[in-house]
Amino acid sequence: MDPNAAPAALRAPAPAQPQAWLPAPGRPVPPASEPLVRRLLVPLGTLAAVAAAFTYVGAVDPNHPGHYPVCPLYAVTGIYCPGCGGLRSAHAVAHGDFAAALGDNALAVVGYGVFAVVMVVWLIRAVQGRSERFTIPPALWWGIGSVALVFSVLRNLPMGSFLAP
Repeated sequence: MDPNAAPAALRAPAPAQPQAWLPAPGRPVPPASEPLVRRLLVPLGTLAAVAAAFTYVGAVDPNHPGHYPVCPLYAVTGIYCPGCGGLRSAHAVAHGDFAAALGDNALAVVGYGVFAVVMVVWLIRAVQGRSERFTIPPALWWGIGSVALVFSVLRNLPMGSFLAP
């Protein structure tokens, strides 16, 4: 026995050998190996949650005060944020009045459309058993933020008052 060797309790464990039925470390399990119901669970759950939110906003009119909180930025400064009018816009979309929805918050209506496209792509990819991970490059995030900033500034200027709710 080596007198300089550490006791068994202090020695690092030997690296475990990967089992044949486990994926290689760092590699996810391919979604096609999961049953269809399991692959559809998250996208359909997300769709159900959004549909429930739209149903609630469609039933409880945000045009009548007292049902929803006031935008904190608007309450304190009187400045419209990019989300101001979003609930009224969702209410109008839920009732099929797209002209009113665009008047309440045009950026939100564009967001609803983008969400619909993403959901369709997500569901198709889940049914096909393809990866459900979406990667958005940082440049696109910066672009989205820039559009929201420009929208916010324009809707608070006299020349962009048509964008105000």
